[in-house]
Amino acid sequence: MSEKRTLLAAITDEDTTTGLLLAGVGQITPETEDKNFFVFQDGKTTKEQIAQAFDKFTSERDDIAILLINQHIAELIRSHVDNFTNAFPAILEIPSKDHPYDPEKDSVLKRVRRLFGE
Repeated sequence: MSEKRTLLAAITDEDTTTGLLLAGVGQITPETEDKNFFVFQDGKTTKEQIAQAFDKFTSERDDIAILLINQHIAELIRSHVDNFTNAFPAILEIPSKDHPYDPEKDSVLKRVRRLFGE
């Protein structure tokens, strides 16, 4: 099962997406033109579009090992992120240029704290 999971996926703002694509993370499947990234545009992207991209990367695709999502975008679909419990893909919340990382909001750290009884 994990042999298929070779890609990173990203739900990120324009600047973060640009950086990831320049680093070589981007991939477009030729047959279906499926992308492994979703670009969030402030004021233009709806919560429903973000949730659809999240569901696509976590449920529909079996080639995604890690999903990177900007923390401020994850906040918009917090219930989806918190309710996702599968091992794959791993969900990692990352900062963006304009929004610093807040460990108190990170769903993974919240689970770790619960495991340790904090």
